[in-house]
Amino acid sequence: MKIGFDAKRAYQNFTGLGNYSRDLIENLITDYPENKYALFAPKDIDSPRLEFLLEHQNVSSIFPENKLNKTFKGLWRTINMEKSIIKNEIDLYHGLSNEIPRIKNKNIPYVVTIHDLIFKRFPRNYRTIDRKVYNTKYKYAVKHCDLTIAISEQTKKDIIEFYKIPPERIKVIYQSCHKNFRKNHSTDEMSRIKKKFNLPSSFLLNVGTIETRKNLIAVVNALHVMKTDIPLVVIGRKTAYMNFIKIQAKKLKFDINKIIFLNDVSIEELPVIYKLASLFVFPSIFEGFGIPILESLCSGTPVISSKGSCFSEAGGAHSKYVDPNNIEEFAFQIEECLVNTELRKTMSKMGLEHARNFEPKTLSNQLNNVYKNLL
Repeated sequence: MKIGFDAKRAYQNFTGLGNYSRDLIENLITDYPENKYALFAPKDIDSPRLEFLLEHQNVSSIFPENKLNKTFKGLWRTINMEKSIIKNEIDLYHGLSNEIPRIKNKNIPYVVTIHDLIFKRFPRNYRTIDRKVYNTKYKYAVKHCDLTIAISEQTKKDIIEFYKIPPERIKVIYQSCHKNFRKNHSTDEMSRIKKKFNLPSSFLLNVGTIETRKNLIAVVNALHVMKTDIPLVVIGRKTAYMNFIKIQAKKLKFDINKIIFLNDVSIEELPVIYKLASLFVFPSIFEGFGIPILESLCSGTPVISSKGSCFSEAGGAHSKYVDPNNIEEFAFQIEECLVNTELRKTMSKMGLEHARNFEPKTLSNQLNNVYKNLL
């Protein structure tokens, strides 16, 4: 079986969709070496995050060949990629990031992964042109592919609601997280990273882009009313929302210096910082899955997240879920976890147990079965 992947995100993105693409590809080519894998990407990029491709003989990368496709890469991905797919004798094509190329000759099965439809649920957070582009691509993909993979039950519900796709044409296959989150780390390594980033002995952790939907202000509000004084470490790309955080903190007379913003944290260092944290707080308003929750569980760090959406799918029964807009409730749950050592131990133990549901081998097996059933 020769499987083609849309690898644009794998080559060009180093968070979210890029991580999903790289992890899925690496797990499949490792677990099912009898298959061949072709990665279709607009351009080659030299990155240590792609070095795993060099370790396997069953994978190749395919880039635009002629001048037109090299110049107009979007045209190649949307219109002309089908020619490359046919030329390279692909048995099945999987669009890993919400889209597939335009299909003229339906000779092979097409699969698409839809991560979320947040732009439909929260349109005010997106530019009009972006919403239109996303809607066109997503709608075409789910209506013309042979099977849609949703990364959560929440995303499946959204696909059914917004695009009227029959449930039997959608399969939920969760995502895993980077293999580094399942590694053991020595005491010396943890001490080195703690020292490098000048981390306190105990702290709350929040990971994710600093934007409106991620709702970092909820943590600030909770810290403001808490009796327990504990710093917050934040890892994520800053957006204009950061200005809102500063303004609100000033209004509350909250010392913004209690928040430690870390930059340039590598994929090798991030799991250690999760392990060092006392508690992971993730008050996001809505997610497709919530990969930082799984990263935290795999690191043995208890999680408090939001009620609703997909959060309990990622976090399991022993994480805590709050209404992040209820400041007193959020603050109470944080403090209860911080002072109750036995509760944290239970949350950590059961969180690790829940994380086994997302083992790479399990998910690779589900994907490989999907592929075989479509051929």
